[in-house]
Amino acid sequence: MAKQTVLLVEDDPSVSHIISTALKAEGMAVDSCKTVSDRDALLASGKYDLLITDVGLGEEDGIVTLDAVKARDPDLPIIVISAQNTLNTAVRASETGAFEYFPKPFDLDELVEVVQQAMKPRAEGLPADVLEDDNLPLVGRSPAMQEVYRMIARLLRNDLSVLILGESGTGKELVAEAIHNLGHRKAGPFIAVNMAAIPTDLIEAELFGHEKGAFTGAVSSAAGKFEQAQGGTLFLDEIGDMPMHAQTRLLRALQSGEINRVGGKGLIKLDVRIVAATNQDFLNLIEEGKFREDLYYRINVVPIKLPPLRDRASDVPALANHFLNLAITEGLPQKILTEDGMDLLSRHNWRGNVRELKNLIYRLVVTAREEELSETAIRQILQSQQGDEKDNNGEFEFSDRVKSVVGDLLLEKNQGNSLYNRALEKFERPLLEEILRKASGNQIKAATMLGINRNTLRKKLTEYEIDPTQSR
Repeated sequence: MAKQTVLLVEDDPSVSHIISTALKAEGMAVDSCKTVSDRDALLASGKYDLLITDVGLGEEDGIVTLDAVKARDPDLPIIVISAQNTLNTAVRASETGAFEYFPKPFDLDELVEVVQQAMKPRAEGLPADVLEDDNLPLVGRSPAMQEVYRMIARLLRNDLSVLILGESGTGKELVAEAIHNLGHRKAGPFIAVNMAAIPTDLIEAELFGHEKGAFTGAVSSAAGKFEQAQGGTLFLDEIGDMPMHAQTRLLRALQSGEINRVGGKGLIKLDVRIVAATNQDFLNLIEEGKFREDLYYRINVVPIKLPPLRDRASDVPALANHFLNLAITEGLPQKILTEDGMDLLSRHNWRGNVRELKNLIYRLVVTAREEELSETAIRQILQSQQGDEKDNNGEFEFSDRVKSVVGDLLLEKNQGNSLYNRALEKFERPLLEEILRKASGNQIKAATMLGINRNTLRKKLTEYEIDPTQSR
């Protein structure tokens, strides 16, 4: 049996060597090149089973000409890798029909696994126009957001139900809008409804519509949110707050693909994609009898977990500048963040997540007299918002619960390291060692138990000099 052959287009010699070595170890033949012209010359031979291409190839863009590659060989699987870790890159890769997109740095084992999967026949991708970053609703290049971008890109050409999970203020509706506006339903309506904002006795009529006289006050017939969203996307925000009687009717609608208005007899065929979101723990809701388990599995076909802002602090500068620019477009004065001001924003805890950051930026733009937003100006507003939480010298008022967990760390005076980092040092290493023991040294299983990427786990093991083989 002939070896499967891969063409790798990568201008970084070290990355090219690592990928080639890993694929060859799996019995594949690998040819490498560094430019688009060399790629096209090699592809003309027609001997390749798969193409892996970087996006940034010197002055060239590895994605721009992929449409031509697909036109010549529609069945050739393509995997895109890139250090340009934005939603734009993930979407562009998806739109060219790429089998998968990997932001750098990526998990080498996962790449090899996807290469093996991609060798199987696959459907031809759908072409689409290239979008600019400025038109996209999500900002940030942190590893956590790159995973979100990858999931969004995978959902653009299908109608699978999506459940977006995350704390309040993390941008769940923005993700829902991105799935709609970048996907094949973008010509249809995007209808958002907040379950927590609708009175319990009106929620069925709001969702499914009603006929005249169906209930007191129904003086005329009205279409519900499902009908309004026909041909597009229905976003059910805070679905965990939906009452049980409405859950039963929603489940029936999703199972049958049909609805009938309150007080009506005729069935209406649905052509709607469902995207739901919640900041609640569904498993707890199910255990407490507040949410139907069968409905949970119906809407949770593809989950997307949005990280809190405190877990992607590296995105704060980009987000802050994004909101400053938005403020200008809305007629507010131009402001600039100083270096110390940006540093304070990056270190802040952001309990209200991205929404809190946006509100703070707008408040600064409106109230600050100076054009430059310094640490002092930002600290004044933060202190006024935090009440009796002290922001000087790292001293705060902690609850008994926090004190019981952190213990003596609160009493330490260590100017060389933050309380957060000291807490990590105290708990992270034993946690990793314990999980590895439970996983018998299996890093993939351990990463799954921890809820982190395998590449992140490997970095942590190296940082703490933990040998996973000692846990087997």
